[in-house]
Amino acid sequence: MGNIVLIGFMGTGKSTVGKRLAQSLAWDFVDTDCEIGEVTSLSVSEIFRRHGETRFRSEESIVVARLSQQERLVIATGGGTVLNPLNWNALAQKGIVIALHASLETILDRIGHKNDRPLLKGPREEIEKLWSKRQECYAQANFIVDTSKKNVDEVVREILTWLERRMEDELNEVAKD
Repeated sequence: MGNIVLIGFMGTGKSTVGKRLAQSLAWDFVDTDCEIGEVTSLSVSEIFRRHGETRFRSEESIVVARLSQQERLVIATGGGTVLNPLNWNALAQKGIVIALHASLETILDRIGHKNDRPLLKGPREEIEKLWSKRQECYAQANFIVDTSKKNVDEVVREILTWLERRMEDELNEVAKD
């Protein structure tokens, strides 16, 4: 197994779950937005404000290409990372893609008014449209976990249980051959 890649909309718990999952597996954890901040010395909000989304997405693709070459990472992606097919392919090539899902109501409750996310600054209708549009992409993941009514430990346990079953199934397939 190369990497575990967590995808999903903002506020679904990718970073929080990713850190705990990485601890459970004794793997390293990487948040692509934090990595972009390290590389550019700018926050995501600053990049959007100063240079726009196109520049941010370019930096994001560079970070994804580098991380996807490594192994034994739990990678929490930004909400729009996998909308770029090149990013999706790079991450999926050596990784298992797990989507974290939450209802829009849950996301808005979690993010609340501490919102520093550039793409969630508009009216609710715009946020709902963005959320809906991205669901089709997230649905292509190897596994989907609804985090709406679960705590971090429950989500991590569900992922670990699924990973165990997946490994058992793969071993059984090898044994058949």
